[in-house]
Amino acid sequence: MSVWSVGDGVPEDADKRDNSQKSILFVEKPHGGSVSVGENITFVAKVEAKDLLRKPTVKWFKGKWMDLASKAGKHLQLKETFERQTKIYTFEMYIIKAKENYAGNYRCEVTYKDKFDSCSFDLEVRGKILGEGQDDAGELDFSGLLKRREVTEERQEPAIDVWELLKNSNPADYEKIAFQYGITDLRGMLKRLKRTRREEKKSAAFGKILDPAYQVDKGGKVRFVVELADPTVELKWYKNGQEIRPSGKYIFEHKGNERILFINNCQLADDARYYVTAGDEKCSTELFLREPPVLVTKGLEDTNGYVGEKVELSCEVSEDDANVKWFKNGMEINLEEAKSRYKVKIDGKKHILIIDEASKADNATYSVMTTGGQSAAKLSVDLRPLKIMHPLEDQTVRLGKEINLKCEISENLEGRWYKNGQLVQPSDRVKIYHKGRIHRLIIDNSLVDDEGDYLFVPEPYKINITCRVHIIDPPKVHLDGLGDGNVVTVVAGTKLRLELPISGEPPPKVMWSKGDKWLMDSGARIRAENYPDSSCLVIDSAERDDSGVYRIMLKNEAGEDTAHINIKVVDIPDPPPAPDVIEVGEDWCIMNWEPPAYDGGSPILGYFIERKKKQSSRWMRLNFELIKETTFEPKKMIEGVAYEVRVFAVNAIGTSKPSMPSKPFVPLAVTSPPTMLAVDGVTDTSVTMKWRPPDHIGAAGLDGYVIEYCFEGSKYSVMQLSQATAGGPRGPRAWVPSEEWIVANPEMTDKTRYTINGLPTGSKIFVRVKALNAAGSSDPRLHPQPILVKEVIEPPKIRLPRHLKQTYIRRVGEAVNLVIPFQGRPRAKVSWKKNGAHVDKSQINIRNSENDTIIFIRKAERIHSGTYDIKVKVDNLVDRATIDIQIVDRPGPPKAVNIADVWGENAALEWTPPKDDGNANITGYTIQKADKKSMEWFTVIEHYHRTYITITELVIGNEYYFRIFSENMCGLSEDATMTTESAVIAKDGKVYKNPVYEDFNFTEPPMFTQPLINTYAVAGYNATLNCSLRGNPTPKTTWLKNKVIIMNDPRYRMFSNQGVCTLEIRKPSPYDGGTYTCKAMNELGTAEVECKLEVKGGVSFFRLLMDGVPPHIIDSYMRELQEGTSETK
Repeated sequence: MSVWSVGDGVPEDADKRDNSQKSILFVEKPHGGSVSVGENITFVAKVEAKDLLRKPTVKWFKGKWMDLASKAGKHLQLKETFERQTKIYTFEMYIIKAKENYAGNYRCEVTYKDKFDSCSFDLEVRGKILGEGQDDAGELDFSGLLKRREVTEERQEPAIDVWELLKNSNPADYEKIAFQYGITDLRGMLKRLKRTRREEKKSAAFGKILDPAYQVDKGGKVRFVVELADPTVELKWYKNGQEIRPSGKYIFEHKGNERILFINNCQLADDARYYVTAGDEKCSTELFLREPPVLVTKGLEDTNGYVGEKVELSCEVSEDDANVKWFKNGMEINLEEAKSRYKVKIDGKKHILIIDEASKADNATYSVMTTGGQSAAKLSVDLRPLKIMHPLEDQTVRLGKEINLKCEISENLEGRWYKNGQLVQPSDRVKIYHKGRIHRLIIDNSLVDDEGDYLFVPEPYKINITCRVHIIDPPKVHLDGLGDGNVVTVVAGTKLRLELPISGEPPPKVMWSKGDKWLMDSGARIRAENYPDSSCLVIDSAERDDSGVYRIMLKNEAGEDTAHINIKVVDIPDPPPAPDVIEVGEDWCIMNWEPPAYDGGSPILGYFIERKKKQSSRWMRLNFELIKETTFEPKKMIEGVAYEVRVFAVNAIGTSKPSMPSKPFVPLAVTSPPTMLAVDGVTDTSVTMKWRPPDHIGAAGLDGYVIEYCFEGSKYSVMQLSQATAGGPRGPRAWVPSEEWIVANPEMTDKTRYTINGLPTGSKIFVRVKALNAAGSSDPRLHPQPILVKEVIEPPKIRLPRHLKQTYIRRVGEAVNLVIPFQGRPRAKVSWKKNGAHVDKSQINIRNSENDTIIFIRKAERIHSGTYDIKVKVDNLVDRATIDIQIVDRPGPPKAVNIADVWGENAALEWTPPKDDGNANITGYTIQKADKKSMEWFTVIEHYHRTYITITELVIGNEYYFRIFSENMCGLSEDATMTTESAVIAKDGKVYKNPVYEDFNFTEPPMFTQPLINTYAVAGYNATLNCSLRGNPTPKTTWLKNKVIIMNDPRYRMFSNQGVCTLEIRKPSPYDGGTYTCKAMNELGTAEVECKLEVKGGVSFFRLLMDGVPPHIIDSYMRELQEGTSETK
């Protein structure tokens, strides 16, 4: 699609595109037609949309450039439809009630992206002799290009060529020339003018080309002539891109090489671009049609009118609906403004200028101009004569009353009000009303300043309507600036100057008094000062006694007025009484105080609080914002230090002196609640509780505990346990009693265990414990569950300590003190036996309690060694355990020591083990030697295990004695056994006989030197079983669980190092408990040892054990937990 602007020529190839190219968008093109005046006609264009993604754009034009979309109305309608089945757009143009000036050339253009198609067609309107077309000057004409211009003299018909005139004129004069010479298509003419200015290329086909442009009058005849270089070349004529065919309108002539085209009866439709083609070349020209001028047949007439009325100026011209311009004082009237008071009415040849609501500004010379003449006339707008129907009247108004001024005139006009020559503006108090011919001025609450001469002037008349308003004003005291009750507050010691506005005409006489005493205008401390519009009460250096009611009295001829003013002298308040400290905490206290006896005449706004240490003189402010209450909580004090506090009162005047200090006080904090409250035991009539001290005690220390309980009753409330209970902040719900608590211990106890006695069997109680110190009692620690007062039968279970599961060894003379815990409810019966016989309590002390039994031997003797059996019995339930106690002493000396042989520097000794081994295995011997001469003993070897030895490196020629000490775990024997004979080391020359040795047999069957012991393990934590053995050859070891060999199980790891055999059980569970056996065998025999492994319940068991809970209580808890789990399953 090509685009060009005003003043640009139409591209030359645009005409080619119109017809030379095949239609690329149109399926059906609109065709020309004829219609009679007053009838309707329709033009149809169709576009196929199969290859189009959106609707194409279609435009309808009349002539070359007038877009008909802006002309749609009652005589022209555009319509478009779309058929989905055939995918064809249909575009229709309806011309309704055609007129003669609708005739002419029309064009339809369709565009889609880069595609373009167009089609031209003619409309002939029958009714008078017309050519092919005639540009309209009516509803389908463009007439908005005429600009404002001054009135020119009536022109005579110029005898010049308009085309030549435009080519040689300034572009600024184009519109003027177009209006003067009747050019309607100025824009198209300018485009063609620009195109004709281009230099024409020399043509080989034409000997003479067309002139750049031709001009013809409407209805005239024009002749186009070209000369061909080759007369045989085919020649064709075109108009606006459409080929011209011979007809009565278009006549072709040939004269030699000349080719002539005649166009008869030229109309506006013939105003177009023409070109002729000869082979591949062409030449073009422009034809311009000039219409005859429009004459003014009846001129304008001078007219008179009144302001506000409608005025009309009319004239008649020679043509219907002709283009006419209106001027005011030589300036064109813009009729297209939205708010213009000027309107033009056209009735055929008659043109009427209408002026709505005329004013004096419309006085001017108005003129009308056509293309063939002009006319002018004067318009005079005057005011109508004005009559005063009701004048203003003088008024006398009392101050504060309403002023109402009213007048009536003969016309409905606006006007202005004046007071003493100044314009009156409306306000909330001053209101101006205008209704028809009546004008009002209303002033509410009249003032003294409202007095004066008032004037009303109707617009635009120069008439004055006057009156006089007089205001009378009785004396009055104005107390608007005072507060409620006319109270005036003054600070003691300052100066009061109270000025009260007064009014009255004539000025009133002023008198002040307090009580029966009149205040005179003198130099006294309290005096009155009077001025024309005010009176002033002055008090120098106000005192409290100056408070009271003062009276002011005004009097003049119009009356009198009296007012009372309450003078209030205020001061800082008195200091408050000494504060009281009613409660103290760890670093805080709560204090209160009474307000001061005298508030200084002003309400107390608040208080400041200060504190200091008792032994210090420095006070510290505690609040920087006033507190309005008489209670305060000082914080951030040091616990255990004595403090004092004091208070300041504050009112609007200032701050009082400080109060007396409070009595000294010491911040002390109660302790935190006791921890780990648990049930330690229950019988049919008592409950034993135990706990641990509080986590935080503080400077006040801990004096003791109070135990309270209450019975489970009918009034309970369910609440979420606080963090202080065992459940924690998100623990389970528990029943919490709401009854009163009973103190179990009348006197405070410092123990962490207490038994509550005298309880009824079968009842349920709640128990709580409080910690006490000098600051009071702490928050209670409540046991989360009710406790049933009933002794529960608990099977007996002996918790034998690990170190007693193997032989317990002590030396003679040492004390034996063994504590064996057990569990069992009710109180279990404990019995002891030694080697199957009852223990002799005269030698061995036995002490039993509810949870454990103690065997005590003050000085152990060897006779106390043996196997001790313990039996715990509850009703018919029994549990047994065995303890091996071994009391050891130093051994006796060997029985006999003999010198078996002597040779060279060697002596062979033999001996037998001692008769008394001290109740312990002999671990070795110490051999000593002594020279017979000196008998000084020297140790040859220590910790020797065999009962024979060869002593070497003896001195030849000496004689030796030998002695041997026995040794066990207690040490060497007290005595040694010496050889009865001596060993003589002979000198050289003596024949040495080599001794004969028998081979020693080192083989022996497997034997466990350290057995397995029964072990407790915690679920989830690795456990090990250890034992030691010896044997030669090295025995092979096998581990069994419950008599089943452990093989290829990744949870077990077995290893042996230096005779120590270890079985490691990785993260055992309760199912790993049982009897474990270690079996060793070699060629000489077999030996085995076994133990029991018990796995306790996981993290809970371990945590309770680490918290110090006795094992029997943990075992009972775990058993209940397992039973509860099994019942759930």
